[in-house]
Amino acid sequence: MAKGVRPRVKAPRSAEAGEVVVIKTLISHKMESGQRKDSDGNVIPRSIINRFTCEYNGTMVVDVEMHPAISTNPYFEFEATIPEAGDFQFTWYDDDGSVYEETKTVKVG
Repeated sequence: MAKGVRPRVKAPRSAEAGEVVVIKTLISHKMESGQRKDSDGNVIPRSIINRFTCEYNGTMVVDVEMHPAISTNPYFEFEATIPEAGDFQFTWYDDDGSVYEETKTVKVG
């Protein structure tokens, strides 16, 4: 597990049924492309968040595959329609096999 990795999500706590909302996510992660060398000339192993997904009540909303050119601390902003009350499940997948998750509940009212 990479050190200092911290997912953050901004999502509304409530919405009207059918409302389109803006979701913002950021994960603190020092991305390493695997192309740089350390001071001894050894290649620094690749270490990136390689996939990000967002589901709402089990339905995929966003599925992003990332490559070494992705920036440090990847940020995503997207819109989602809220059909009913439920949970957003956000998941980030790391090269080292670590999985970082965050859940946000949205009430409809």
